[in-house]
Amino acid sequence: MRRDIKKSVAGIMKRWVLKRIFIIGLLLTIVVIGWFLSLFWSAGQFKIIEPHYAGKCAKIPDIIGAEDITIHPITGMAYISACDRRAVSDGHPGKGGIYGYDLNATTPEPVNLTPGAGEDFQPHGISLYVGKDGHDVIFVINHEGGKDRIEIYDLVDGGLSLRKTVSGPMVVSPNDLVAVGPNRFYFSNDHRYVSGLMRMLEDYLKLRLSNVVFFDGARFVEAVSGIGYANGINVSRDGKKVYLCGTTEQSLHIYGRDPATGELMLREKIKLGTGVDNIEVDSAGGLWIGAHPQLLTFVRHARDRAKISPSQVLYLSAKAEVGYDIKEVYLNAGGEVSGSSVAAVGNSRMLIGAVFDRGFLDCRE
Repeated sequence: MRRDIKKSVAGIMKRWVLKRIFIIGLLLTIVVIGWFLSLFWSAGQFKIIEPHYAGKCAKIPDIIGAEDITIHPITGMAYISACDRRAVSDGHPGKGGIYGYDLNATTPEPVNLTPGAGEDFQPHGISLYVGKDGHDVIFVINHEGGKDRIEIYDLVDGGLSLRKTVSGPMVVSPNDLVAVGPNRFYFSNDHRYVSGLMRMLEDYLKLRLSNVVFFDGARFVEAVSGIGYANGINVSRDGKKVYLCGTTEQSLHIYGRDPATGELMLREKIKLGTGVDNIEVDSAGGLWIGAHPQLLTFVRHARDRAKISPSQVLYLSAKAEVGYDIKEVYLNAGGEVSGSSVAAVGNSRMLIGAVFDRGFLDCRE
């Protein structure tokens, strides 16, 4: 009888344990499914892409990976930072370059302004500083050979002359930069961790670990921290504001800037609901942002050239009193250009570049 009682108690305990395991497993499954659904929703995977643009665009196919573009406000020359990032991922040279694209020409063509650069030149973010004395400077992030640095080029007779290379321990994962003087600039580190599991967790858990660093001409100092994938960065025409895109936050951060010290103070954060990338500022002070409306689709596009990714351009203009008007200027499923990262406007044109795609768009309304 005691043996029967023991068996009965053991059976009850076993059923109790199995029931608890089932409940815990069910709860964990619900949590995981909920997390995936939340990830897909926040990444824009359920968005319906309805292509539109008021003008017409022509594909300029000559270069690969025109990730960043800026236009000289006086000369109308566009400067394009391009690199074959898929080749780099496959262990081959990046074969990148900084290209000039003259918007004043009847039929402009990209011209390589860095023909003497190494075969593995890997330019990324680019910034143009227009000096009041006519001394113009191009700043470029370069990942060549797996060693991150910022290169400073003087514009001389339409060409580029490398003057200075800057690097240091705070140059961790540089993505974009903005010049605020002939030797001073801010740059974004898009990750704290450069590889491995922690880098992946930064992205998929949307951890706010990246930062912005200021170089005052002599030393580096952290200007902003706690950003979710700090990406595109630019400065207002009067130099008193700095704009920063947080890609996984899907937000634009606006900072007040002290021109004397370089210190930044958060003034406003605008939720844009898309994977914001690079920022360009037009002659009227409007903001043009290249974006990835479906971030996980862009990740698949980055891994496989056969998979296209939607392209989007947003325009933000300051309201008379406070805040910004936000307009979606361009949206495409990726057939025209895949994975847009930048939109630069000048000379009644809009140039749309992409991270991996061959070519960029030259658009007119």
